[in-house]
Amino acid sequence: MILTFLGTGTSTGVPQLRCKCKVCTSADPRDNRLRCSAMLQSDEQAPAVLLDCGPDFREQMLREGSPDLAAVLLTHSHYDHVGGIDDLRPYTHTFPGRHFPVYCRADVAQDLRDRVPYCFRENPYPGVPQFDLRIIKPGDEFVLETGAGNTQLHVEALEIIHGRLPILGYRIGPVAYITDASQIPDDTLQRLKGIDTLVINALRHEEHPSHQNLSHALGVINLTKPRKAYLIHMSHEIGLHEVTVIQLPKNVTLAYDGLKVRINNYD
Repeated sequence: MILTFLGTGTSTGVPQLRCKCKVCTSADPRDNRLRCSAMLQSDEQAPAVLLDCGPDFREQMLREGSPDLAAVLLTHSHYDHVGGIDDLRPYTHTFPGRHFPVYCRADVAQDLRDRVPYCFRENPYPGVPQFDLRIIKPGDEFVLETGAGNTQLHVEALEIIHGRLPILGYRIGPVAYITDASQIPDDTLQRLKGIDTLVINALRHEEHPSHQNLSHALGVINLTKPRKAYLIHMSHEIGLHEVTVIQLPKNVTLAYDGLKVRINNYD
């Protein structure tokens, strides 16, 4: 499997507008963070599964060479995670006779209908993106067909709490993707134990009411014991990449935009 980090920043991105801190003015490209998203492929030729579709989606996909997509898994409907939904238009036209699959909670589906109502009208305007909203809930398990040699990806939806908002995380084979968590229920923690690759949010060093800080994220990693953990959804307050990364445990690192990770033990 190949995991690509499309964006690793929080809702403001990094650099943050009007900020002149050492991170926002850094010349290290690893300190430039678009809004959070990732994609996962079963192999280099397979269409990818997209994890969230934020406002930087178009820029991210152009950077990666506009790879094919099989479906999108949405964690929640905050703008930094769905703001690029209309830019999926070219992908929705590559599914003859059917619409592009979007997996999400029922509340997220309703938010999308309210946000882009022109996509869901009975007689839509020609050329608008067409979506097949597939409602899922925590604990649901399903199989994604990627269209590459009948390759299947097994997906499990995980319960996550973002402030007061229930959202979803995902386990896809040996990879778990969690963003915007402030709390992770015990049942979800049990499902994460011993996973190969854990992607998890760490906003900054100081506490925050609706996101894990670095200490909290490291506590989850210590409890679940993945082989490797990658931190995402970081603000400029996480510090310079080159400084923060050397302070982390050996199995933990800061992800950065464009990072590709090959996961070799997918069964």
